[in-house]
Amino acid sequence: MERPGVGLQFCWQMAEVDSYDVTVDEELGEIQLVKIEKRKYWLHDDWYLKYITLKTPHGDYIEFPCYRWITGDGEVVLRDGCAKLARDDQIHILKQHRRKELETRQKQYRWMEWNPGFPLSIDAKCHKDLPRDIQFDSEKGVDFVLNYSKAMENLFINRFMHMFQSSWNDFADFEKIFVKISNTISERVMNHWQEDPMFGYQFLNGCNPVLIQRCTELPKKLPVTTEMVECSLERQLSLEQEVQQGNIFVVDFELLDGIDANKTDPCTLQFLAAPICLLYKNLANKIVPIAIQLNQIPGDENPIFLPSDAKYDWLLAKIWVRSSDFHVHQTITHLLRTHLVSEVFGIAMYRQLPAVHPIFKLLVAHVRFTIAINTKAREQLICECGLFDKANATGGGGHVQMVQRAMKDLTYASLCFPEAIKARGMESKEDIPYYFYRDDGLLVWEAVRTFTAEVVDIYYESDQVVAEDPELQDFVKDVYVYGMRGRKASGFPKSLKSREQLSEYLTVVIFTASAQHAAVNFGQYDWCSWIPNAPPTMRAPPPTAKGVVTIEQIVDSLPDRGRSCWHLGAVWALSQFQENELFLGMYPEEHFIEKPVKEAMARFRKNLEAIVSLIAERNKNKKLPYYYLSPDRIPNSVAI
Repeated sequence: MERPGVGLQFCWQMAEVDSYDVTVDEELGEIQLVKIEKRKYWLHDDWYLKYITLKTPHGDYIEFPCYRWITGDGEVVLRDGCAKLARDDQIHILKQHRRKELETRQKQYRWMEWNPGFPLSIDAKCHKDLPRDIQFDSEKGVDFVLNYSKAMENLFINRFMHMFQSSWNDFADFEKIFVKISNTISERVMNHWQEDPMFGYQFLNGCNPVLIQRCTELPKKLPVTTEMVECSLERQLSLEQEVQQGNIFVVDFELLDGIDANKTDPCTLQFLAAPICLLYKNLANKIVPIAIQLNQIPGDENPIFLPSDAKYDWLLAKIWVRSSDFHVHQTITHLLRTHLVSEVFGIAMYRQLPAVHPIFKLLVAHVRFTIAINTKAREQLICECGLFDKANATGGGGHVQMVQRAMKDLTYASLCFPEAIKARGMESKEDIPYYFYRDDGLLVWEAVRTFTAEVVDIYYESDQVVAEDPELQDFVKDVYVYGMRGRKASGFPKSLKSREQLSEYLTVVIFTASAQHAAVNFGQYDWCSWIPNAPPTMRAPPPTAKGVVTIEQIVDSLPDRGRSCWHLGAVWALSQFQENELFLGMYPEEHFIEKPVKEAMARFRKNLEAIVSLIAERNKNKKLPYYYLSPDRIPNSVAI
């Protein structure tokens, strides 16, 4: 017969997973906290404690989730798994534990300004300086230099990687570094990149589907007339009438105007442009370009290029737009608006929400490895003399200027997916039927919003409880003050007053880290591996006159062999999922133990599965399937 006492089961992980049972003979009464101590016996003996299960004398089981590393001569003190707001803790020892945990975390997770005007980031010079709990399991797996070099080796292009200043001979020559994978998007891009419908399609469903907007008034800085574009207009209407009917769209790269081009290699001049591109929805509902001006100020040396111009004039103008789109995509859409923003949410969460808080339990899976990947990027990729400088025209400091400029457009509303779509006038499925990024994004946004609303309702019985949760308010304030640098114009809330506001805020955090990042990251090899479709640099300035462009001129403007290889290695490496990737809806770490939340998670997964089926059905027999926002391809967090 079992003696009255307490039984504890530990689940540890080092190189392998172990479980231990410990029996305590004496009666301990009601257990509030469990403390685990570890003594250091050899050099690398860090232990990862998943959870402790406690069996009471009455046969009940109590879960104490941990999911943390215990290092050196360390200890952790754990609460049971029931999520609690600060107001729920009435016992002094629990209040004290809550306070001490945050005091410790705030010393570990310090804000730092990496560059003036940037969102603040973690105070760590390199990956090994980070708190152990947020480091990658293996730093080697996220070594950018190693991964890019390995990618070039896998793609059989490493023989070209040091051939800087060596031009390709013609477009076909680029095939020497292009890995043909049959029936893939990348192969289709290679075969059709010069065609206008393919060019226009990428603004809807390529890597950077966030810039195109409906044109409500022709830009004064683009003095285009009906006569110039009448051969492209199919409805027997003037250009102004087409604008009024909602058939004209614009993509403006004004952000790039005046950005310094990369000067890190004195042997290679590199150039940037700041194009404005006018697009038209034709009778087949396809979006096609009808006018391109390569810089912002109109003039004789800044002509408006048209589809009716000489073949190579028009092609080079489109290449310049594609190159500009690549720069904005990499630095703003991808780096700033997913990586850096998600890091802000992650740091604020660790600083202001204790592990017992329901919002910590909800969000921790969605900041997994984000601070670590960004720290590695600052260490190797976007730092001075980093890998970014090797192949990109915005390297050498231009990318820093771009982020500083783009901060003014980083608003809370622009991270709310439905609002962002509406702000660009792109919400009508009837008018713009092939905008799959919008269609799938709205489905995923709604699934996440429904889930967060259910979780909020479980723990916050009224708006007042939200407004009076001091830890939650400190979390939101940290994001506003440090992440958004206290900019009123950002529209980021300083506090939350209602359950609805909280649900939306949590949806922004989760959607940005998961769906938005997936949409703009994992298609990079598909759309950018064919170098002429997404040149990371241009080695000659934009043309200042028509009728002079030759095929030789275009090839000499495109990246040399060395830069092409580094670019290809980068987009390949960035497009791969992590080993043991966790996708949206997967919560293997059981931070929540309550049945209502587990039921909400099950409903969330069911909703996501329905979206997967819907997207798979839509993609059937499509030559260009759109799958980046299929939930089974959306990682939980920004980790690559």
